[in-house]
Amino acid sequence: MTSISSVVSLALLLALSSATAAPQYASGDRLQAQWEQLDAGKGGRLGIRNLDRNPLPAQGWSIYFNCIECAVAGSLPGKLAIDELGGTLYRLRPEPGFGGLAPGQALDAAYRASSADAKMYRAPSGLYLVYGSTPEQAQAITDYQLLPLPRPDQLEKGQAVTALDLYQRNARTIVLPAAAVPPIFPTPLQLQKGAGTLHLESAPAIVAGIGLKNEAGVAESLLKQYWPASAAAPSSATLRLTVGAIAGQASPEAYTLAVDANGVTINGNSAAGVAHGLQSLRDLLPLPAAGSKQAVELPVLTVTDAPRFAYRGLMLDVSRNFQPKQTVFRLLDLMARFKLNVFHFHLTDDEGWRLEIPGLPELTGIGAVRGHSAKPGVRLQPEYGSGPSASDPHGSGYYSRADYLEILRYAAARHIEVIPEIEMPGHARAAVQAMEARYRRMKAAGQAGAGKYLLNDLDDRSQYKSAQNYNDNVMNPGLESSFSFIEHVVKQVAALHREAGVPLRSLHVGGDEVPAGAWEKSPASRTLMARKNLQSMAELWDYFYDRVDAILRKNGLATNGWEELGTHKHTPNPHFAQRGITLHVWNNIGEAADLGYRLANAGYDVVLAPATRQYLDMSHNKNPDEPGVNWAAYIELDDVYNFIPLDASLTEAGKARIRGLEAALWTETIRDPALIDYLLVPRLLAVAERAWAADPAWATEPKPSSAYPLYRAAWSGFVNALGQRVLPRLDLEQAPLGPVNYRIAPPGLAQDGGKVYANHALPGLALRYTSDGSEPTTASPLVQGPIAERGLVQVAAFDRNGRRGTVSRIDNR
Repeated sequence: MTSISSVVSLALLLALSSATAAPQYASGDRLQAQWEQLDAGKGGRLGIRNLDRNPLPAQGWSIYFNCIECAVAGSLPGKLAIDELGGTLYRLRPEPGFGGLAPGQALDAAYRASSADAKMYRAPSGLYLVYGSTPEQAQAITDYQLLPLPRPDQLEKGQAVTALDLYQRNARTIVLPAAAVPPIFPTPLQLQKGAGTLHLESAPAIVAGIGLKNEAGVAESLLKQYWPASAAAPSSATLRLTVGAIAGQASPEAYTLAVDANGVTINGNSAAGVAHGLQSLRDLLPLPAAGSKQAVELPVLTVTDAPRFAYRGLMLDVSRNFQPKQTVFRLLDLMARFKLNVFHFHLTDDEGWRLEIPGLPELTGIGAVRGHSAKPGVRLQPEYGSGPSASDPHGSGYYSRADYLEILRYAAARHIEVIPEIEMPGHARAAVQAMEARYRRMKAAGQAGAGKYLLNDLDDRSQYKSAQNYNDNVMNPGLESSFSFIEHVVKQVAALHREAGVPLRSLHVGGDEVPAGAWEKSPASRTLMARKNLQSMAELWDYFYDRVDAILRKNGLATNGWEELGTHKHTPNPHFAQRGITLHVWNNIGEAADLGYRLANAGYDVVLAPATRQYLDMSHNKNPDEPGVNWAAYIELDDVYNFIPLDASLTEAGKARIRGLEAALWTETIRDPALIDYLLVPRLLAVAERAWAADPAWATEPKPSSAYPLYRAAWSGFVNALGQRVLPRLDLEQAPLGPVNYRIAPPGLAQDGGKVYANHALPGLALRYTSDGSEPTTASPLVQGPIAERGLVQVAAFDRNGRRGTVSRIDNR
């Protein structure tokens, strides 16, 4: 039996406990957030409503978020403030005098942006709540609504690209009959049409030469689209694959393709040439039909083809937002389809180190992980909407050794060279942070060799801010440990390539955007400069890359880097010229417009990757519904197509040093894999055309009056090939490549005489319309001439799978 004294004691204990219990505050999952853009992108409003039964207190909390150049730090109305924390990380917090947020109440944080841009990527993302009393506990705010941005037809004139603007831009295109569409893409060097056709009721027998096992497999897969395995026995015709010298063509990628009454013969200077010839054969075949076998008619012809440039590349950034290996495989398939042959793999940057390196587990244990932590050295901070959780699949992730080997072999089977990039000395925050954490862990444990791979001078008091708002992202050339780190990584990467059976030939070693002020107050760098009699930061730069180049040469590798490696303030640096260093030149803006050509004339090998033409993360235009960024330019399909690689300022020697072209896809805004297709295709196809084919006739015609008809004919051939043949084939493609969800542009619309006229950038896509207020569907009427119906006319293009592009609207009431 319980005593009365025990009951009294328990009651007193509960009362005392209740009186001293910590107050309960609102939980992040009970906060409702809403964002809207203000003043055409010059600012924004972040609203927070408390749906919890507990309050958000007057002090002691912060809401963290990422955004790209979206907010100016400082005090806000309502006793709130925004702090900039580096990179894209910001914090909203209360200032003294804030009264808290009771249940049911809301706050509005209205802020200004550093620049105007009416795009959705400027919205805060990855929101989470942290209380100062529990700094390691981050609570994601998942109830978050982005209010829609205005449609182009809702904006004032000049603020958007209108349907009429598009109509006028599309009007230069001549719609070609199917028989007039160029048969092979990219444009071949020579194509001679013969008389008649090769009629195939069943699959031709594949006869492949030695060393063409992969190509025979590609051929078999191609033919199965028309004649499945259960179809009749092969016909008497053959598909013959051979390797042999092609007269007058030195490129190892050259090929000939001949179709005659006996079948098809593809001969290459190498297996790569045969692979390209098979892609051209794919173009000649009709679009596959659903169901069983189909008869095929191939035109009799002879093709002799070779690429203009030996380097035809695509760069993929997997640091800003990690992409799984399946995405990489798919991109490699897409590259092979259009005869691109170099995959520039941007594996490391400030926001993530994405490759396992034996002996340095911190690179992936810390440098490949993003998420909230109040303690240094645990993981990288959230970026680009990755949020508080370390399990976010785009913030965190890396390729294991096995993954990377698989990628290398997959690329090699498609005759694609992989050039990995290890960023240095700037854009290196992931590595710098990981190696400092390694140092501090080993130092605290009393282990020897703690500083062996340290990348930053712990006594450095230099002040700088990088292009991505970091002040701690640069390797220090004054530390011998920096070069020990680089050498270790280079050896391990080279060993991976050897293990894959595809020896590494060159390594991209970054070099871009090292901020002014770096190293200036580093005792280690100053000591080195005194010892080596280096008089300036420019000379310290030269010392750093002399050492890096020597490490690469010791390992049998050529050096690639961004243009800054070989320049001082947009001027070619003679120090590294004539060494066989390849510079990837991205900056063609302002005074750097001709920098690539000046570097080639100065003795550097050059890959042209102009940001205003071939940075395919750029938005197509300024309309709010178009994804992508715009710091360099808006880039439409014709902006890519119109780029002519060789400038008149090039000397003959300079022309020979232009190795080729590279498209780039940076992934700051890419957390949805579907956006990769949208941003890349069809613009990547214009890069493929420019990199493979000779200059079109219009580019070499000096008289504008004569050049325009030539341009119009060439442009029409290009877009008709895409719209009628190339993209429809991607619609029908099976996994792993297809279907490819390429961008379907909004139609152009114009009014005249009470009727609406519609056109499209890519002839061949079906246009459908409505006039009853609903949006077009696959059941809507086809546009087959002027639209006479009254009302709000809405028109959209559709692919072969019924996927709809952006809707254009015009008021025809």
